[in-house]
Amino acid sequence: MNAQESKTAGSTHQPDHLYKGRRASLPLNIVVIGCGMGGLAAAYCLAQAGHNITILEAASAIGEVGAGVQASPNVSRLLMRWGLGPYLEKFGVKIQALSFKRWSNDEVVGWTPLGDVIYKEYGSPFYFLHRADLHKMLYEVTEPCCNIRVNSRVVSMDPSKPSVTLASGEVVSADLIIGADGVKSITREYVVGGPDKPRVTGDAAYRAIIPAEKLLQDDELKPLVEKMESTIWMGPGGQIIGYTIRAKKEFNLVMVHPDEAEGGVESWTAEGNVVKMRENYKQWSTTVQKLLALVPSTLDWKLMDRDPLPSWIHKDGKLVLLGDSCHPMLPYRGQGLAMAIEDAAVLGNIFSHCSDRSDILPLLYAYQSIRYDRATATQKSSSLNRHILHKPDGPDQEARDRDMRVAMEEGLRIARGEPSTVMLAGNANQWADKTKSNIQFGYDADEESEKWWLANGNKLMTLVPSI
Repeated sequence: MNAQESKTAGSTHQPDHLYKGRRASLPLNIVVIGCGMGGLAAAYCLAQAGHNITILEAASAIGEVGAGVQASPNVSRLLMRWGLGPYLEKFGVKIQALSFKRWSNDEVVGWTPLGDVIYKEYGSPFYFLHRADLHKMLYEVTEPCCNIRVNSRVVSMDPSKPSVTLASGEVVSADLIIGADGVKSITREYVVGGPDKPRVTGDAAYRAIIPAEKLLQDDELKPLVEKMESTIWMGPGGQIIGYTIRAKKEFNLVMVHPDEAEGGVESWTAEGNVVKMRENYKQWSTTVQKLLALVPSTLDWKLMDRDPLPSWIHKDGKLVLLGDSCHPMLPYRGQGLAMAIEDAAVLGNIFSHCSDRSDILPLLYAYQSIRYDRATATQKSSSLNRHILHKPDGPDQEARDRDMRVAMEEGLRIARGEPSTVMLAGNANQWADKTKSNIQFGYDADEESEKWWLANGNKLMTLVPSI
């Protein structure tokens, strides 16, 4: 089969305001491997740019597992631009603040306002959602404008044609292949040139969801729901983060702990041991103990890491990576989803300029040029938070807490409506560092694409490096 047999792009849902109404004069036949959130977003954006899209998904049914996910302003502005604002309002929670607490006694040592403060600063809300809800939103907006095929597991590919071979033996050809197949990506290995195994971080994370009504029945736990804050308990060797999702109906918990398992694989769905989970945190505060007593079952997610790739583009110039397949993020900064959605937005915007097949490689280079440094810096920022938040009690932890208290005083002043007095550059609370927040949350993927094209579009063919 050729991908051009896919559903014609843009047959429905054509928001003319995307890419300033620009659509590619040469529609390409593009295969997206993976129907996760990055794959769906890429398919949607490329379809709106005028291309014919087929998504190949290995699973037998479309769905998303997991728990909470953050849609910070750099993400929500894109989702709203795609028409998903009403869904975000219905299913999301506009988180009001980040609260950092001591693991042993719940002492608040850091606090950063979000809510109206971040909306005023960056023009878009900060939502917390359930992954499944966001995945469903993206699926519903994407499905009308592309062909989504399930039971289509890719077992091999020829990046030079390009084409992929499915487990059924079917060969699917295209003009361009997008590898959006996540942390266990098969497409990444073709770009790298061989097996690319992750390394262990020494951490794993229990994940659980508790009905919010159970917390509301306890006076000590009730504020965790009512304040609409994201709470991070910082402890020796680990952390716990908790926040409400699904319009405050559920409370999401992620509990990072030292990983004692030998070997293992990356998985969102591995069952965890509740008894062992509680044992890991038995010395933590009474609030934590009460929360964990409400957890009926848990999943245990082994956290693996990978170094940044030298290039996201295969040497033959017809395969490119997106999202976790090229820059997987550790969860300590909450920006993994954001990077994949931004990648998709840039890819769609840039490929709205396509007028000839000879444009494919330079346009891929444009995409990588716009995205590479930002995604790599965010990877490093995520890793940095692991070291900041997991300090054992002692002089380093005390210095961190003093630094965070300075940022908390500034945050309280801002929340009272008083002017900001310091930038808090390099503060241990990365969310309080105004420069970092401006870079992370003020980013508009479409604006960056338009600026890049204005500066470089007329010399596009001269900008392709040796890949």
